[in-house]
Amino acid sequence: MGTPAFPDLGKHCSVEDCKLIDFLPFTCDRCDKVFCLQHRSYIKHVCPNANQMDVTVLICPLCARGVRLVPNEDPNITWDNHVNGNCDPSNYQKATKKKQCLVPRCKEILVFSNTIRCKDCAQEHCLRHRFGPDHNCLGPRKPDNGFPFLVGLRSTNQNTGSSKWSSNLLNAASSIRASAEASMQRLSLATNQALQKAKDGMAQGDGRCSDLFEECGQCGAKFANVSALIDHVEKAHEGRERRSSPGRVTVDVCPRCSKAFRDPVLLVQHVEKDHGGFS
Repeated sequence: MGTPAFPDLGKHCSVEDCKLIDFLPFTCDRCDKVFCLQHRSYIKHVCPNANQMDVTVLICPLCARGVRLVPNEDPNITWDNHVNGNCDPSNYQKATKKKQCLVPRCKEILVFSNTIRCKDCAQEHCLRHRFGPDHNCLGPRKPDNGFPFLVGLRSTNQNTGSSKWSSNLLNAASSIRASAEASMQRLSLATNQALQKAKDGMAQGDGRCSDLFEECGQCGAKFANVSALIDHVEKAHEGRERRSSPGRVTVDVCPRCSKAFRDPVLLVQHVEKDHGGFS
């Protein structure tokens, strides 16, 4: 066997009926024996350790999970260990029930690639019924402006049956809601009336001297706002004083804090800013 240059070249097949000299033999990865090309597979040379690579899996009819058969172990023992261990019958519906499109008479199975969630009704549909008119979209749910407690109580009465206690409680809650809504309406009406009276008073006070709040400190004239008073001081008093005594400096004193100002405009702005507009 072999040649003078390669004396170890070639080996005999391990099968007793074969014993063929193969110059390129195959070594079994389970029994570590050498075989020829014809007997290299597990079945051909009846390998005793071939079941170590067995990956046979049985589907459990209770939980729809795969149970792998352990090599060199009784399948009944493997099944008992699964049933008494991690078998969960509630997983059967999740594994076997396939999600379908919600449109009537549409049997399209929804998977990752053909599922579209509607932005309005937040329901999943297939690609063919992804638009609102195709699946009769009801639109976004309108928010409930009332008391959510009443909605939950009504649903509870419908589901569990009406009782005397629940009906009395529902009537009391309804009366409270009605009184609250009436109070809000009365408050809104009173607020609108007060605003309207204030607007009417301001409109009528523009033409009467008794409603004027700003008064000139030099001549006693009254004005409706500060800007009119400033214009009056600049035109009537400031220009006259400059023409009569151009070299003399007039100092105006705040009647509340005794702060002096050379410009009456600055005094008016000071009174408006620091004293709320009243001197």
